[in-house]
Amino acid sequence: MTVSMNSGILSRHDRKAALMRAHFEATNTFVVNLVSGPGAGKTALLTEILAALPRRGLTTAALVGDCATDNDAQRLAASGAPVRQIVTEGMCHLEVTMIDAHVQGWDLNDTDVLFIENVGNLVCPAAFDLGETARVVMLSVTEGEDKPLKYPQMFSTADLVVITKIDLAEPCDFDRESARAAVHTVNPTAPIVETSVKYPSTTGAVIDWIVDRSSERFPPVDPRKEKG
Repeated sequence: MTVSMNSGILSRHDRKAALMRAHFEATNTFVVNLVSGPGAGKTALLTEILAALPRRGLTTAALVGDCATDNDAQRLAASGAPVRQIVTEGMCHLEVTMIDAHVQGWDLNDTDVLFIENVGNLVCPAAFDLGETARVVMLSVTEGEDKPLKYPQMFSTADLVVITKIDLAEPCDFDRESARAAVHTVNPTAPIVETSVKYPSTTGAVIDWIVDRSSERFPPVDPRKEKG
């Protein structure tokens, strides 16, 4: 009976996520669900990305999920991008109804890339589709190389895996090859990039990936073809 109830709840959620995804597609908004354990550096990385994408011709906005406080939203708002905080009041993940409620009033036709910074958790968010176009999962070197094996559902759903705080790899005795092998054990085709906000140039691969994926998803419209 419990399994049946859970299946019913997720089925309703998935239908809502499909509608949300259709809405994002209609506005040509590329949506990134950014997920990691707590303290992996989501906000720090997203701050760099929000500052960089306008220089690449892309408009951005962000939703930030936390159990309490609007600290991260305040940090991200310094980028100049529209930012809204979602306070879950203890809930360990975001759900699509929260996304729907918090994008109300935004003209997403003017937003090329919407980031959803999920609650810091490698368990529950894996099961909840937010209508996103892509899921980016982050792994900090301080967490250890075996996190993908411990949390396979999350890493198996990643479109991109970002290893963060790579400047701390040596003092943390972080084995890069073991980490990459763990990722590819559960997600053989996932691209992996290494970053550190201490070295801003390392975030370039993530930014390039977002630019490339968003252009593939929504290629520029040739007005000559529209007229034809």
